[in-house]
Amino acid sequence: MSAHDKQPSNSNAAQSTLGQNTKPHSRLIRLLKRFPQRLVWALFVLAMGFISIAILAGVAMFTRTPFVFPSLGPTAILVFFHPMSPSASPRHALYGHAIGILCGYGSLVLMGLQHTDWRMGGSMSLRRLLAVALSLAATAFFMVLFKVAHAPAGATTLLVSMGLITRPLHLLVIEIAVAFLCVQAICFNRWAGLPYPLWAGSVDSAMEELWPGPGSVSTLQERKENLRSKH
Repeated sequence: MSAHDKQPSNSNAAQSTLGQNTKPHSRLIRLLKRFPQRLVWALFVLAMGFISIAILAGVAMFTRTPFVFPSLGPTAILVFFHPMSPSASPRHALYGHAIGILCGYGSLVLMGLQHTDWRMGGSMSLRRLLAVALSLAATAFFMVLFKVAHAPAGATTLLVSMGLITRPLHLLVIEIAVAFLCVQAICFNRWAGLPYPLWAGSVDSAMEELWPGPGSVSTLQERKENLRSKH
């Protein structure tokens, strides 16, 4: 269940917590207090998602480059539907897609497929199969290693390793498009009064760790780091 879709008994607490982190005159907070939360969030995501992707699609139309690609959609939904989530921050989005691009192209190079395209629905060779599997596995490995949590990057690495986007210039365009989307997320979310981070939030989270529980029972819990305490 989404953080925005809580039971009525928890609605006031959710509004209060969000309100403490936003400006007193936040446009979004005022709307959340006056109208049903689910409707407000749905309309916010509808408007921001349409505007942001339309802008990127316009750039793609005029430049004839892949400024819009499938895995950009999940990132757009994440930065507007869960803007306060650590994984929605520019740091995780930019690093995540960069890791996905590098791992996807690296797997193609290892399998000698960097100059070979593949059409959806066609037969897949053993080398392509290994490249696809390796790209996703490596992306997950390096995201854990570098404390990056951005699930849409898994789709980016598959786009590359499957041979759908392989030209180095287009791979660079993908990362630029992600950066452009992050700029839009900063502008739109802050215009709405949300304290969307310029890079990473005050509390960051990228993985789960084993925590001791009562007795000899240990549980996996999300690790959260207070970044401000390090300054």
